[in-house]
Amino acid sequence: MSISVPLNTTLTLSPSSSLVPSLSLFSPISSSAAVSSCGISRKCLRMVTSCVSSAQSSVKNGAATDSVSVVGRELIRLGLPSKGRMAEDSSNLLKDCQLFVKQVNPRQYVAQIPQLPNTEVWFQRPKDIVRKLLSGDLDLGIVGLDIVNEFGQGNNDLIIVHEALNFGDCHLSLAIPNYGIFENINSLKELSEMPQWTEERPLRVATGFTYLGPKFMKENGIKHVAFSTADGALEAAPAMGIADAILDLVSSGTTLKENNLKEIKGGVVLESQAALVASRRALTERKGALDTVHEILERFEAHLKADGQFTVVANMRGTDAEEVAERVQTQPLLSGLQGPTISPVYCKRDGKVSIEYYAIVICVPKKALYQSVQQLRAVGGSGVLVSPLTYIFDEDTPRWSQLLSNLGI
Repeated sequence: MSISVPLNTTLTLSPSSSLVPSLSLFSPISSSAAVSSCGISRKCLRMVTSCVSSAQSSVKNGAATDSVSVVGRELIRLGLPSKGRMAEDSSNLLKDCQLFVKQVNPRQYVAQIPQLPNTEVWFQRPKDIVRKLLSGDLDLGIVGLDIVNEFGQGNNDLIIVHEALNFGDCHLSLAIPNYGIFENINSLKELSEMPQWTEERPLRVATGFTYLGPKFMKENGIKHVAFSTADGALEAAPAMGIADAILDLVSSGTTLKENNLKEIKGGVVLESQAALVASRRALTERKGALDTVHEILERFEAHLKADGQFTVVANMRGTDAEEVAERVQTQPLLSGLQGPTISPVYCKRDGKVSIEYYAIVICVPKKALYQSVQQLRAVGGSGVLVSPLTYIFDEDTPRWSQLLSNLGI
């Protein structure tokens, strides 16, 4: 297989920007600078050499090695995106779960969550969240699955605690022009079989995903591909003649269409949305980390399960609860999550307490709300009350059990 990468493309990823020194520190210097640099003490040079040696010994194949320890601090660090829609949605999710991020100054990169006193928040770029989870500088993080896979590169220390936080939905996909030699190409198989691609003239793909891109092509047995990195609007690359195809994140697909590009069958690399990610070492070694993750996970699960659900309460005449239940069960939308729940409504008439009505309580999804109300009315329901649900706590959180299993606990 011939997958090539331009020389100016960097494929080796650093788990922490603080570990690897900039190459510009070691670039040639002018003679005047050389004279002034003679004043640098040997002690400073020894410190630089020590830092470089430490960085080289703690990084291997672009990921932190097992020698990195999580001990040395007591606070648990949660990494959140520092800007953009993902940052806003992450903050809103925490707020909806009664976890309020308190940031004294919007320019500060550290904040607190009063409800989790042993935890501090660090605002970082998404790719740096993954890198710092690997280096041990962060313990938890909210980041897209695309970034986890691109910068985590399958590292076993990254563990997905919750893979579907219901925002940041997109997919990483290959897109080609819908004109010229690609006009009748509609699948990855057809693209790979085009005779134009040779070792001398490979298929040129522009992307920012320099790990997932080559990996995807190799797994699909596609030969003669050259990847180039690019920032910004990749959609312009084919029209400019600097690439034949692009590999990029797609949400609605509108931008692709507006730039005369199309997705092809079999060209989706992965589906992505926001996820709660953790360091395996932190969960097993840092005191209190597992308990904190348990609380965050329970809050997330309860809120996300309740999202879009409504509680519907109605009164209904009947001889007894069983007879009312039979009437309700004849309507397909009134079964609810585990219901319906039916309880007597007591009233006092002629000095005596009697039961004339029964209260029916069900939970229904928002999209079926009006139809559910209609069906309640059809079987004699009246005085219908509707309120949104905030949390649905199960007896146990399935993802918690799965997490413990993944950790071998």
